[in-house]
Amino acid sequence: MLHTWFEKGATFEQYRTDMQVNQQEMLRVYEQVSFSTEDEGFFKELKQRKWRGIVLTADWCGDAALCVPIIQRMAEESEIPLRYLIRDENLELMDQYLTNGTSRAIPIFIFIDEHGAETRVWGPRSPEVQQLVTELRSTLPNAEDPTFQEKQQQMFKDFKAKINHDSTIWRTVIDSVVQRLK
Repeated sequence: MLHTWFEKGATFEQYRTDMQVNQQEMLRVYEQVSFSTEDEGFFKELKQRKWRGIVLTADWCGDAALCVPIIQRMAEESEIPLRYLIRDENLELMDQYLTNGTSRAIPIFIFIDEHGAETRVWGPRSPEVQQLVTELRSTLPNAEDPTFQEKQQQMFKDFKAKINHDSTIWRTVIDSVVQRLK
């Protein structure tokens, strides 16, 4: 059962305090994300389920800097306690939730019922964010190109800036998570 993993995890406050990378970006999203009246109604429904959540993440991950604060706020509104596990310290669990069966992509949110059974899983990105990443990667030169690393670093920088400031992207995460949790 997943109950043991939940118990092992850190609270959001502990995770946030221990962050070495992306803390400011994550807090910015956490403080600025807002929800619609429709979202609030759904959160009230979620409260009745008495779920908990396990989050596989790492502070260096740009996707986590976007998704963790949004889903943490959604969980707070829904009274769903979340516990945070660092991916590379919990590979036994991570390897059960590989993206496309091969990738240790994070963050992964595992929602469990009061008995510790998995109910839903979401992550690592909304479909719209995945499309954005795919489009950005398509502009990169071949990996053997001498400018590849430089252009890849610039792409990551641009991506990070966009996802941490564009509330329309935040909305895609909210909508994707709501759809998955329904």
